[in-house]
Amino acid sequence: MSRGSGRRWRAGAVAVVAAVGLVSCTGDREAADRDGFRAGSVDLADPYVPGSGNGGYDVDHYRLAVRYDPADDRLTGRAEVRATATHGLSRFNLDLTGLAVDTVTVDGTPAQHRHADGELTVTPRRGLPEGSRFTVEVAYAGVPQPIADNLLGSGGFQHTDDGAIALGQPRSASTWFPVNDHPSDKATYDIEVTVPDGLAALSNGVPGERTSADGWTTWRWAERSPMASYLTTLVIGDYRVDTGTHGGRPLVTAVPTGMPATGPQARSLARTGEIADFLAGRFGPYPFEAYGGVVVDDSRIGYALETQSRPVYGPGFFREGEPNYAVVAHELAHQWFGNSVALARWGDIWLNEGFASYAEWLWAEHDGGRTAQRSFELQYADTDWSRPTLDPGPGQMFSTAVYKRGALVVHALRRTVGDDAFFEILRSWTTERRDGTATTSDFVALSERVSGRSLGTFFDTWLTGATPPGLP
Repeated sequence: MSRGSGRRWRAGAVAVVAAVGLVSCTGDREAADRDGFRAGSVDLADPYVPGSGNGGYDVDHYRLAVRYDPADDRLTGRAEVRATATHGLSRFNLDLTGLAVDTVTVDGTPAQHRHADGELTVTPRRGLPEGSRFTVEVAYAGVPQPIADNLLGSGGFQHTDDGAIALGQPRSASTWFPVNDHPSDKATYDIEVTVPDGLAALSNGVPGERTSADGWTTWRWAERSPMASYLTTLVIGDYRVDTGTHGGRPLVTAVPTGMPATGPQARSLARTGEIADFLAGRFGPYPFEAYGGVVVDDSRIGYALETQSRPVYGPGFFREGEPNYAVVAHELAHQWFGNSVALARWGDIWLNEGFASYAEWLWAEHDGGRTAQRSFELQYADTDWSRPTLDPGPGQMFSTAVYKRGALVVHALRRTVGDDAFFEILRSWTTERRDGTATTSDFVALSERVSGRSLGTFFDTWLTGATPPGLP
C-alpha cells in the first residue's frame, strides 16, 4: 500500500507490477472443497518464476536437519515447517524438487501427500482454520539435482569434488528442503548439517554448537531475522574457516584450503567488517546478527550471491590475482537492499541490484577511487535506454538495465532531492521496511514523503523511459 504523501504513483511503470498482484490473488480463489475450507494455490503466479511459491499460508520458521555424504552424493533430511493459515486450508503445497518424500505429518498426525513435478501436496486429516498455526514435518532423501534453467547459470544443490554447494537465484532452496519458494514469504531458520569429519558445512546466520560422533560432524546455524528462501545456502567441503567477531557479532569467513591464506580471496573477505561499517553509515544499522563470506572454487558458480549474513563469491571475481572489494561492497549492500528489505515480486528486482551497484560507486569513492558522480557520468554515456529497469522481463532479470541503469536511477534521485533528503530516504527505507517486503510503489511513496516532492514523473522517466533523461 502507498504511505506518506497519500499520492498514488499513477505513472505507467507501476501498472505491470499491479497487474502481477492481481494475478496472484486470483490464483488463490478456488472453490471451497471441504466444509468451507479450500486448497491453497499451487503457484503465486509471479511471471518471473513460474511454478514457484504457494498460497494459503505464511511460513514463520524452518527447522532443517540434513545429512550429506559426498561419497555417494546422498542427502537425507527432516524439515519442520511452522506456518499460519491465511484462509481455511483443506490442503496446501510446498516446493521440493529431485528428492523422494518418505513421511509427512501435520501437527504430529500423519497426512496424505503427493509429490510430483516439484510440488509436494499435503492434505491434513482435518482442515486448518484461518489464522491457525500449524507445523508440518517432512522426512525426505535422495540425490539432489541442480537447476539447469537458473538465469544466473548452474544453481541449486550441486555436488563438488569435496562436498557440495547449494546456491542460486531466483531458485535454489527447493533442491534441498521443502519450502514456500518465493521471497514474499520470509521466515527464520535453524539449520543443522551433518557431514563426514574433516569437512566444513557453512550456512546462514549465527554459528551454534558443533558436535562429532561416529565419524560425522554436525554444524549448526541460526538465522533469526526473516530470510527469503533463495538467500539460504549450504557450502560443504574442505575449507579454512575463520571465526571472529565484529561489533559484538560473529564474523565467519571461509576459503578453500587450496587457496593461500594471504591470497586475494582472503584479503577481500578480511575487509568485510570495515566495508559493512562504511555502508551502515549510509544505509542505517547493519540488519543482521552475523557477518561473513565464503569463497568457492567451482567454475559453475560464475556469480556472487548475497546469501543472508554470509555472501558466497564465485572464483571469477579474483582472476586478476588482486583483491576485489567492489564485489564485497555489492553483496554486503544487499544485506540491506534485497535481504532485510526483500522483494514482494521479482519484477522489482532493481530495488536489490540498483542499490547494490550504487554501493560499489560509494565504496570506490570512499576508498580513494572514482567519485560516484564520475561513475554516474560514464555509465550514463554507456547505457542502452531502450531496456527498462523496472519490470525488465524474465530474461533480463540480471541485465545491465537492472544493475547499471538501476544505479543511475539511484544517483539521479540523489541529485534531484539533495544529499540530506537522499540519505534520509535510504535510512528510512531500511528502518521502516526492515525484515519485510516492498515494491517500487512503496519506494516512490516514501521518497516523496521524505523529500516533500512529487517524484512520479522522475521515476517513470529514469526507470522505464526509452530515451536518455535530462541530467538532474
